[in-house]
Amino acid sequence: MNGFYAFLKQKDFHSYLSRSWSVSWPMTLIMLFEFLIGLTDIYIAGRIGKEVQATYGFAVQLYMIFIILANALTVGTVSVVSRLFTSEDPGELERAIFSSFIASVIAGALLSLGGLLLTPNLIYLLNIPEELKPMAVPMMRIYAAGLLFHYVLINSNGILRSTRRIRVSLKTMALVCGINIGLNLFFLFQTTLGFKGIALATASSVLIGSLVNLARIKKEMEGGGLSLSLIKTMAHIGWPIGLLQVLWQLSAMALFLILSSLPKNKIEILAAFSTGLRIESAIFLPAFAFNLANAVIIGNLIGEKKKEEAFKSGLVTALIGLVMITGTVIAVILNARWIVSLLSDNSIVIEEATKYLYISMLSEPIMACGLILAGGLNGAGDTRSVLLRVALSVWLVRIPLCYLFVVWLGFGTVSVWWTMNLSQLVQVLLISERYLSRKWLRNSPVTV
Repeated sequence: MNGFYAFLKQKDFHSYLSRSWSVSWPMTLIMLFEFLIGLTDIYIAGRIGKEVQATYGFAVQLYMIFIILANALTVGTVSVVSRLFTSEDPGELERAIFSSFIASVIAGALLSLGGLLLTPNLIYLLNIPEELKPMAVPMMRIYAAGLLFHYVLINSNGILRSTRRIRVSLKTMALVCGINIGLNLFFLFQTTLGFKGIALATASSVLIGSLVNLARIKKEMEGGGLSLSLIKTMAHIGWPIGLLQVLWQLSAMALFLILSSLPKNKIEILAAFSTGLRIESAIFLPAFAFNLANAVIIGNLIGEKKKEEAFKSGLVTALIGLVMITGTVIAVILNARWIVSLLSDNSIVIEEATKYLYISMLSEPIMACGLILAGGLNGAGDTRSVLLRVALSVWLVRIPLCYLFVVWLGFGTVSVWWTMNLSQLVQVLLISERYLSRKWLRNSPVTV
């Protein structure tokens, strides 16, 4: 601890602070733009009808599963490209950017085609209300049509922030946000598209955003050639994050099933859990922004062979995130009941969601620290350690204990909320131990 305080007093601490903040604040705004898009979609769906709102909620969950591969590939891209960008090897950098782009196009095209062809069969196999299926099919087909461009947008944003053009990526996402919201409102009030307009607004905005980003990275790709070895390296780094996202989605489903076994007020409790998660996701956005920023910062510094600076910069980024999240958490705790009442008028839902926020907010700052340090490990290519530690905390602590307390022992929802906090603490301790060990600096899977 004394060593950390000494580090804070060093003359060059402000340089670490400046570097971390210069990448983190644009990423925070990018996350905000994505949040506003989702908020507008929910608003538009609600204006059309509750059935559309329910269909949209289902379609978005399914769409996010299709996006997992893009996120995983981009984690590998950021890890490789950020290091090559500072390694003084422009030829290899161009090959990496071109190869990453081609991989994202192929993956996006295959999933887009699969979505267009298989959506009807998939929708009708899933256990959702029959009255929603006729709307879910055309909505998912429109989303599927735009999937290729969303893959390119996600990947090109990763390339831009890896090459220290985070503000360029910010401008693109501001444009995407503006177009998406504008088209949503236009389709609602000026056309007869109805619920289809929500999906069409998303597909159109990501198409335009991907074309804008392609113009930004075109120069770097012109001299590049396809490198299967670099694609293999990116996939090697990215697959653990893809698997982690799948396991995380499954854990959320498991919690919903556990809460569904409660003897009374199960519907209200599930609604309260969903409401609490929605509010928590708004706080989660800046933490995730710092996670992505830390990956770029550490990747760039490792590429420059500045491993000690990479280690310290990761800590500073986590410190900034901790301060920001703590301030937000205090504001939410002080206004929890009022915030929940804006989203529900059911007294049981309000009571349970408020309890959830009071308890979950206690672990939010340490969760942010763990998430930001995990971003640093991702930037170093140490994604398997992140997968292992998060999976252990969720599937060996959270899910078994929640099942034990609720199903076997008959405890109430409070036991679930506290168990979630416990698993967060275990996760942060495991990730922090890995980060502070510095093994990730010695065992980088990518040689630049």
